[in-house]
Amino acid sequence: MDFGGGDEIRFERLGRAGVVTLTRPQALNAVTHRMVKALGKALRSWERDDGVDVVVLKADGRAFSAGGDILDIYEAGRAGEPPVAFFADEYRLNAYIARFKKPYVALIDGIVMGGGVGISFHGSHRVMTENAQFAMPEVGIGFFPDVGASHLLPDLGGSFGMYLALTGNRIRYGDALWSGLATHTIKAEDQASFLDRLVLTGDPESVLRGFFVQAKRETDRPILEAISRHFAQPSLQDVVDSLERAAGTDEFAAKTLATIRMRSPTSLRVAWRQINAGLTLSMDDCMKMEFRILNRMLAGHDFYEGIRAAIIDKGSKPQWRPASLDAVSEADVEAYFAPLGERELLA
Repeated sequence: MDFGGGDEIRFERLGRAGVVTLTRPQALNAVTHRMVKALGKALRSWERDDGVDVVVLKADGRAFSAGGDILDIYEAGRAGEPPVAFFADEYRLNAYIARFKKPYVALIDGIVMGGGVGISFHGSHRVMTENAQFAMPEVGIGFFPDVGASHLLPDLGGSFGMYLALTGNRIRYGDALWSGLATHTIKAEDQASFLDRLVLTGDPESVLRGFFVQAKRETDRPILEAISRHFAQPSLQDVVDSLERAAGTDEFAAKTLATIRMRSPTSLRVAWRQINAGLTLSMDDCMKMEFRILNRMLAGHDFYEGIRAAIIDKGSKPQWRPASLDAVSEADVEAYFAPLGERELLA
């Protein structure tokens, strides 16, 4: 079936299912504008098609999707043409997946980050194998947790979502299941059988009952309690102060503090406000807010500096501007959330 997307994404009608496969394994299935447009087209078609009961999203290769095509975004932005249209289409697709009227099953076997999260975790069924890892590492590259993270992360109990947003740390499938990010966990070796059964019946709930294997939480209770204690503080500075007080005697606090200190201060301040705001916003309003932030990030310094340090001059230390949390003023943060006038994201 051809919805566009070329050799980057494949669409098949198998039995009762519309099956989408990400086919850029050599690029860790990083999401491109072409993929976004093709997936949106396929979903609109299948939502109206009475022969399709369920949509399944899966990926070729060892990664599910390592995010957006960050180098392309960097180069376009540096050339003075930031790809705002790509993000607008991507964010609209994220919001559409969240309100998609049929079961939407993401089968995640491998790393899923950034843009990959946006096309998988807003669906009704997020199924992860023991090979799956989840992360939203954007604050480490001077960006912010986007693609609907402001809708996804605030709902996780024990301030776990705020912890993931501010550290960018990876978690495995057990933590994803127990936090509510994943809805089900299955064995990697069962994926083909699971898919065979699903396309036959079109009913993910009944099929998952036969394949669901309870995953144990990887993070133990004392650490979860520490996350809850430190990251439930009333301000970002209070989070840092709380970690500092414990860092002398507590390895987790010391390590977490060291991680946060490497992140972009601007990204941290913006992410803190964004995740708190998302708690009371609809998915559509979250995407509108994220689009406002996105436009300012692409016009700023830290995103390009973060990509330079991580990818262009691999392993070099980013020089963030401003360089410390207290040098980022309230007015600086406020500017990221200001309305865009006629450039607002519309559904």
